[in-house]
Amino acid sequence: METSKITGERIAEYLKQGKRFDGRKPEEFRKIEIETGVSKKAEGSARVKIGKTEVIVGVKMDVMEPYPDSADRGNLIVSAELLPLSSERFESGPPRFPAIEIGRLTDRAIRESKFIQMEKLCIKEGEKVWAIYIDIYSLNDDGNLMDAAEIGAVAALKTARMPKYDEETERVVYGEFTDKKIPLQKEPPIMITAYKIGDSWIVDPTLEEEDISQVKVSIGATPEGIISSIQKGEASEISIEEFEDVIELTEEIRKKVFSNIKNSLE
Repeated sequence: METSKITGERIAEYLKQGKRFDGRKPEEFRKIEIETGVSKKAEGSARVKIGKTEVIVGVKMDVMEPYPDSADRGNLIVSAELLPLSSERFESGPPRFPAIEIGRLTDRAIRESKFIQMEKLCIKEGEKVWAIYIDIYSLNDDGNLMDAAEIGAVAALKTARMPKYDEETERVVYGEFTDKKIPLQKEPPIMITAYKIGDSWIVDPTLEEEDISQVKVSIGATPEGIISSIQKGEASEISIEEFEDVIELTEEIRKKVFSNIKNSLE
């Protein structure tokens, strides 16, 4: 406990000088690596590494009844599983809050941005629509699983191919892919989460930085700055002025992140 406290104090003190222990600036991401097509069975898949943090995301599709309030639109289901192999903090069993939070924030960023053209996934209004399942798995947790998961979901969606659908049997023919892509908007949402430590704001925290943060704000938006989702986490309060600063900060960082990963998403 004492060692953790000293480390936290040192991290906060460094940040007052605009420094971080790994040499980055407060607004700087670690190296982002994206590999797509990592699963032969999934319609789309991606492995994302941000520094030592690593996730794998898969996209599967099925045909089912639409939700009652969206009879002419496809369904989207996002879930996250934080595997014990990625951290001694995670346990097997039903998903706990961190996993639920990652799934919900990824869902919201994608759904509310209208990135997926859900109306084009309707087969027969009120009866049959395509459902998209996005499954997120942590492979290594060294901080910022949140943003890694959302970037992985976007990459998996961008490279996914729709499976064959047999209209006679009204079944999906798994393992047989068409040349059709999931109908998407041109600009993807990119989620950037800012963390407050002391009086400083940073992005892409290491696990040690994430552990001592007092508040976090996740903002999903397109590279052009059209915001689709915002969520504040942790109990500490932030002022309106701080919130405005966070929006401005994440907007500039999002452009840089998108520029770095753009080729991987095309």
